Amino acid sequence: MALTAAVAQPAAAQNTRKQLKTANKFFDQENYRAAIPFYEQVLAKDPNNALALFRAGISYMSFDKEKASDYIYKAQKLKPKVSKDVEYWLGRVDHLNYNFDEAITHFQAYNATLKKKDTRKAQLAQLIQHAKNAKIQFNSPKDIFVKNLGPTINTSFSEHSPVISADDKLLLFTTRSENVTGANADGDKAKKGQGNVATDGEYFEDIFEAKRIDEDEWEKPRSLSGALNGKGHDASIQVFDNDTKMLMYRQDEGGDIFYSERNGTDWTEPKKLNGNINSKAFESDAFITPDGLTIYFSTSKYSEDNTLDIYFATRQPGGDWGPAKSIGSQINTKFDDDSPYLSRDGKTLYFSSRGHNTMGGYDIFKSTWDEAARTWGRPENMGYPVNTPDDDTYYRLSPDGSYAYLSSYRIGGYGEKDIYTINYIKNVNVKGKVFSTQGDSTTVIPGVELVFNGQTASKEVISFRDVTKPDSGNYQVTVLSGRSYQVALSKDGKNIATEEFAVPVVTNDSTTITKNFYIPYVDTAGFAGPGLKPIYFDTDKYTLRPESVKQLNNVASVMKANPGLNISIEGHCDSRNTDEYNMVLGQNRANAAFNFLKRNGIGETRMVTVSYGERRPAAPNDSPENMQLNRRAEFKPILKEGQSMKDVMTAPAGGAGTTPSSSTTTTGTTTTGTSGRTTAPLQPGKTKVKAADGTKVKTKVDEDSDKVKVKTKGADDSKTKTTTKEGELDGKAKDAAGDKTKVKTKVD
Repeated sequence: MALTAAVAQPAAAQNTRKQLKTANKFFDQENYRAAIPFYEQVLAKDPNNALALFRAGISYMSFDKEKASDYIYKAQKLKPKVSKDVEYWLGRVDHLNYNFDEAITHFQAYNATLKKKDTRKAQLAQLIQHAKNAKIQFNSPKDIFVKNLGPTINTSFSEHSPVISADDKLLLFTTRSENVTGANADGDKAKKGQGNVATDGEYFEDIFEAKRIDEDEWEKPRSLSGALNGKGHDASIQVFDNDTKMLMYRQDEGGDIFYSERNGTDWTEPKKLNGNINSKAFESDAFITPDGLTIYFSTSKYSEDNTLDIYFATRQPGGDWGPAKSIGSQINTKFDDDSPYLSRDGKTLYFSSRGHNTMGGYDIFKSTWDEAARTWGRPENMGYPVNTPDDDTYYRLSPDGSYAYLSSYRIGGYGEKDIYTINYIKNVNVKGKVFSTQGDSTTVIPGVELVFNGQTASKEVISFRDVTKPDSGNYQVTVLSGRSYQVALSKDGKNIATEEFAVPVVTNDSTTITKNFYIPYVDTAGFAGPGLKPIYFDTDKYTLRPESVKQLNNVASVMKANPGLNISIEGHCDSRNTDEYNMVLGQNRANAAFNFLKRNGIGETRMVTVSYGERRPAAPNDSPENMQLNRRAEFKPILKEGQSMKDVMTAPAGGAGTTPSSSTTTTGTTTTGTSGRTTAPLQPGKTKVKAADGTKVKTKVDEDSDKVKVKTKGADDSKTKTTTKEGELDGKAKDAAGDKTKVKTKVD
């Protein structure tokens, strides 16, 4: 047994060395997909093999960024000098995983190991700048919704170059999945990079198409490899001329641009564009304008270091493309600038670049055409999350321009590059009512202020508000979708409840969400039903409007139908004048309603009047519309302790709805009162005011502002004396004929 084990161990070690050698061979060829299984076999037997961990980590960077980070960090921990380039790779993997500060630290550490004239220093300076750019973009994200097209389109292989038909129902795209023609190569050929498998171990690119089922679903993709399949990579670029023609890339003579014409459901054999577009250099992508007269394309023909630049050409009178011209140094950099695409109106250019202020790899940029200067403006990074620290390319707008497609390798995808849609998060209309939880929870409360507090993606505070309307109790706000809001609900300046409300992502401008709130608040006007709605007044007026007369008739009808119902008529104002002046104006408004109801058969003993001036606003006085809501008279049922509105509305005359005390009678009174729940109490002291009709008002407020005395004397020698303390009103009145009345009740 011991001899057998001794023989087995060298054999296992020999097998591990063979697997590591095979893995390293593929690694050196940058055939990372083929290398990974062999490294994993080594690690299964020797999990602390630092070199296998290190190289497997690098191999995983295109397939699993998080695993790549785990492997490289573990390798360094086991063997700090596992590679002289380990700090460089730690910087790269930290950058891809959004650890930008750590990436900069590793790049700087690696830079310190290089000699002054080492050409890699320039690359490191660029990588450090990329990390700084990425940190800025990541910390100020855009309100954008990025959505993966899903597993019907995307696979664990690379998908890119999305092309959408004019009716938005057909998607053409490029994939390197196992479904492509290259998958027909046998296993041995695939391992050796022969047949239809590229030298990097991936299948050659093929073009597929998929029909849309609905907004989020696609039919199983169909290969277009029949006529379009070349000897190497084939990629979709654009459909044009009413979707009857397609631009495509073919790996031919370094990479060229071809076009094909639709033949029924298939495509004709591709033809190469002329020599003004294609060359022996690398041409990768192109875009033909809707009028068919201009083509923008990327080429390395004119670059000293074989990087891509964007050029354009126009059609000649004979119909073919003329000489190419550079799009300009404002767009082109010394790095790769690729994948041009124009908006339908031709005023916005979208392109991918490794230059400018990229977050790393390719980023999507946009530039606006300056008509006056006849040039393209300074490119703007589209920002995070359109862009990421990895490659983001092939930005293509939907037919109506409302959203876009792009290709990107992102954490959470299906592996390698996937195709995503990019939607700008839109506003959504939120509407509803506020109900009281007291009773049967069907009573709508008018005058409730709702404030929706939230944040943008970049953490900027946003706030939206409305007040439930007096006629319907409805509110409506337009808020930015795709986030949670803290909704503060208050009435008469007092916060009643705060709730969290999550608004889903909305990507169109016409969505409406209904959200009702239920709060523990008793609103007596609301309980009385539609007949006791407020009436409204013009600025600085207390004359009744025609619509107010109609509403007062409703109030009279309700009171006649419910003889047990007594009411307090409350006068209110906006904040345009002094508080003392508004107290008188509010009283006059309450009196106007009182006198109308009296003339229409409502007994004086069933009504009291109260003025709150400007101190109980229904809405903030910050707009003409809100100020109108505050110029009002409200009708509040007077309830004894323990009574409910149901009791009052069903009680007979002289029953539950009579005055609170048999020793207190209530006749037509004119009282001015305050409440312990006022939002802007009077200052201690005395005031005197004379109204336009000759009425004199004296007000005295004690030191603690909890007791207010108001005396009035009218031009006809009528007098009132009212004391309000801790929510109770005690009033006396003498009319012009000398008749005296008293009232004692709660005003809140």
